[in-house]
Amino acid sequence: MRTPVALFVLALLVRLALIAVYPDPAYPDSYYYVDVARAIAAGHGLNVDFVWIFAEVGNRIPDVPALPVPSNAHWLPLASLVQVPFIAVLGPTALASALPLAIIGSLAAPLTWAIARDARATPLVAASAGVLSAIPAAATVFMAQPENFAIMHPLVAATIWMTARGLKGDNRSYAFAGLLAGLASLGRNDGVFLGAAVGLVWFWDRWRWVGSRRGSGSWVHVEDRRPIAFWAAAACLGLFLLVMGPWWARQLSVFGSISPTSSSGAALWIRTIHEWNSITAHPSFGQFLDQGAGTIIASRLGGLGSAIGNFAVVIGSVILIPFILVGAVGRARSRDFGPWFLYTGVVFMTATLLYPLHVPGGAFIHSAIGLAPHAAILAMEGVLLLVRWVAARRRTWDERTAGTVMVWGMVAMVVATAVVFARPVITRWDATRQPRIRLAAELDRLAVPATDRLMTIDAGGFKYWTGRPGVVSPDDPLDTIESVARAYDIRWLVIERDDAAEALGPVLKGEIHPAWIGRPAFSVSDGNPIPRLVLYPVCTTPGDTRCGVGS
Repeated sequence: MRTPVALFVLALLVRLALIAVYPDPAYPDSYYYVDVARAIAAGHGLNVDFVWIFAEVGNRIPDVPALPVPSNAHWLPLASLVQVPFIAVLGPTALASALPLAIIGSLAAPLTWAIARDARATPLVAASAGVLSAIPAAATVFMAQPENFAIMHPLVAATIWMTARGLKGDNRSYAFAGLLAGLASLGRNDGVFLGAAVGLVWFWDRWRWVGSRRGSGSWVHVEDRRPIAFWAAAACLGLFLLVMGPWWARQLSVFGSISPTSSSGAALWIRTIHEWNSITAHPSFGQFLDQGAGTIIASRLGGLGSAIGNFAVVIGSVILIPFILVGAVGRARSRDFGPWFLYTGVVFMTATLLYPLHVPGGAFIHSAIGLAPHAAILAMEGVLLLVRWVAARRRTWDERTAGTVMVWGMVAMVVATAVVFARPVITRWDATRQPRIRLAAELDRLAVPATDRLMTIDAGGFKYWTGRPGVVSPDDPLDTIESVARAYDIRWLVIERDDAAEALGPVLKGEIHPAWIGRPAFSVSDGNPIPRLVLYPVCTTPGDTRCGVGS
């Protein structure tokens, strides 16, 4: 037991170090999960006083544009739920949100070791792959973020492992895979595709069994392993529904759909990523088809290319990819890796066909991170296969020594790339964080009421830093943005240079001065002629003179 315990401790220390360096959420997903967790811990339930994207409220200005609104129309709640007990004990602090995800994510390292040993990999492969899961290449920097990277990393791998054990005759493991797939689906929308892959394995196994019985009179060997039992399949589905059933019931009750942003077309039928944050685009299947076959195919190929690039960089740090491929060839007919191959295909297929425009923004990696533990095992086996091939041709090589040196040398290189990738990412996160911290202090200095609503590109992020409610600035014409401001009684507009609705760019540059937007009340500059962040008063009610005139 010393090896898996040591791997867990290593993984946890790495994640605690990341928290020490950057303890806060860093981008909209993680801000959202923290805000929802704090709302639950404060007794507000699944409700938030901001609109992070209008797809959550019907992709339009509601008939009654009120705050708060029900949360989680798009993102799933598991990453928030696991934070709630820690917030209850430690208070609404950055550590309380990051710590549970760090602990859960650390399970990936000993889990990888266990998967490798169950697959009859050598102790060297199991230990080295475990280290790679403790420090998962370029993905390492995301492992301490309070969102679902840390959840999906061990959860998907464990589901695949239990499914593979089912193929080897362990019906109880296969049934348990349904529970794990349910938890993955409670973590991300595309977790249901993991559940679908688990189900496909059962159907394939049945088809194999029927085919082998038909060929039992043949002189060739017929595999006599019995298929996964019917009761195991029923239990697998039942456990999946046990997890997801209550959540789907809540979604139906609150939104009228188990997947509101998918059923409305807001997530699936957008033609450009700008339409995702628009309330005038009205995505639909018919409108999607109107693009023409050439545009549709090009966008799908673009999604595939982005997915391949993301996998190569984030999962394999590039240098592991050749070894993963070699290891995959070596395990091509292995039951231990069959479900992994299937789910890998499913992940790439859905990224290509269903949500290719979301892939560059990170949607693919959130799902693909669960492929990393098995990929690490394949990579280390690939290294040993290549060493064996070379040693067979160079009699002076000691295969065992060379294999050990090459495996740990490769691990050291991947760990180094984790550091190389992490530093600029954290620097970029901090460059966004610091102006927001300064803005929060300025709002307090100006005695801006805590009830004043902000319009920003990241309503969840500004809720986290300023404590004030708000609405996202949609990626629409300026008159539509004004309509949103009036509907929600917005008092302040924040524009950030590096991330803003296109129509607000000329406002930030000072090229236009709409009457409903006042002169800058506060700005953060960094030497660039265009400030990093600017706060403007918004005047949409009669008698408000902050913009220079009554309106």
